[in-house]
Amino acid sequence: STLAGGRCAGHRPTAGPGPIRRGTNLNTFPAVGLSPARRAWKRFRRNKLGFYSLILFCTMVLLSLAAELVSNDRPLIVKYEGSFYFPMLKAYPEKVFGGDFETPADYLDPFIRDKLTKGNNWAVFAPNPYGPKTLNYFAKEPNPSRPTPANLFGTDDRGRDLLAQLIYGFRLSVLFALALTLIGVVVGIITGAVQGYAGGKTDLAFQRFIEIWGSMPEL
Repeated sequence: STLAGGRCAGHRPTAGPGPIRRGTNLNTFPAVGLSPARRAWKRFRRNKLGFYSLILFCTMVLLSLAAELVSNDRPLIVKYEGSFYFPMLKAYPEKVFGGDFETPADYLDPFIRDKLTKGNNWAVFAPNPYGPKTLNYFAKEPNPSRPTPANLFGTDDRGRDLLAQLIYGFRLSVLFALALTLIGVVVGIITGAVQGYAGGKTDLAFQRFIEIWGSMPEL
């Protein structure tokens, strides 16, 4: 039977979304029209620890890529007696800066440092004035040394700055890992394409090889 208003007897209204109440966080509702990558990025952004760890890692990678500007035993630029020099790009004998020998200048030598800062002369050094293989023959403490204002992370048993080794070593490790990942992705895509296209015995042989390779102990 039909009731007033045109509704049939026994008919119940279909349940639907209720009204949005004041104070409801709209971010809890699923985003409409976002790509899978965009949704994954929004989920990752909500993970504060992971997000800020990514920022820290990217900052460290960028700094390591510019390691020569951050940690180097040669000045970035020198102005000496009215001329400009770029020791980071070219090796100069110490005679150029008032020394006595034709050997490359040791910019940690107090005599050379004094020459580079006397009068109108000046030099711009990297924040950490040591390279990964720099031996500081003018260190004030025996090696290996504890962290000091001159060597923030200390030195090893040969007098090499540990912070410089950490910066350059980090760059080498990251670039190697990225190259290895890229090669692995390319090889994996090619292998999977060959298996899927050929099928049969080729697919079976490749799969057995992958299983044997995966069961080998890692170094």
